[in-house]
Amino acid sequence: MSRALYPLASLEQVEKSPSREDGIPADLEEDLRAYGCKLIHQAGILLKQKQVAVATAQILFQRFWFVTSMKQFGIGDVGMGALYLASKLEECPLRMRDLINVYDLLLQRAAHAPPSGDFRYAPMSYFGNAFYDLKDALVVAEMQVLKRLGFDVHVVLPYGTLVNYMRLLDLTGREDAVSRAWGYLNDALQTPVYALYPVPTIVSAAILLATRHLHIALPSTPPNCWWELFDAEWDDVWSVCGYVMRLYRTRSAEDEERVKGMLTKKDVRRWLEEHGDR
Repeated sequence: MSRALYPLASLEQVEKSPSREDGIPADLEEDLRAYGCKLIHQAGILLKQKQVAVATAQILFQRFWFVTSMKQFGIGDVGMGALYLASKLEECPLRMRDLINVYDLLLQRAAHAPPSGDFRYAPMSYFGNAFYDLKDALVVAEMQVLKRLGFDVHVVLPYGTLVNYMRLLDLTGREDAVSRAWGYLNDALQTPVYALYPVPTIVSAAILLATRHLHIALPSTPPNCWWELFDAEWDDVWSVCGYVMRLYRTRSAEDEERVKGMLTKKDVRRWLEEHGDR
């Protein structure tokens, strides 16, 4: 991964990610990344974890898949390890047992096929194999995230930058615009953009989406393009917008069930064998 103020994926890593090299289609990899980040977000809410730790975990999770294949590690285990590591980095550590309990709940709920059915969580025994298996998976996942990212876990979050940019554009009086742009930044955590583009570009994309949806006019005609104030390239800004908007596309029930059935490396390997991939 290339290094500026924080690591970004190289062009080769983007074009040929390890998962794609192992036969996982690009759209499926994108959906698995997004679902893994949703699990991190849901776990953060249940654990009442700080937003900075949850966001950091999602960014580390996204970076991890540019250096490792989903055939080697499950998105559930890596998400759990990333959140555990991020809680230490942001100095709001979680108890290992609490994190394991929450992820066990989330994984059981995902495996419960009918979404509208009656789901009842069956807590695991702290002296059973299931608990120790998850504990081992958590320790290994945290270690692998550190190892494969070369212990380079520095993360720059976009929220302070957004506030500064909204002030420069004189938009702080529009609470709807600020709130919507903030929401787009949070949604973008489910995409790889924080591992692909610098923060000014991502923030510019969030502002662009917010102002266009709210019909707020900003100078957009060359040579007076507002995003150029922040050294953002139009093509990059537009690309980030595309990543975010794809999150909102309608997915079939079959696609959603396929993703929920591929949370472990064994599930991924089984899917690859059934579909004739290497």
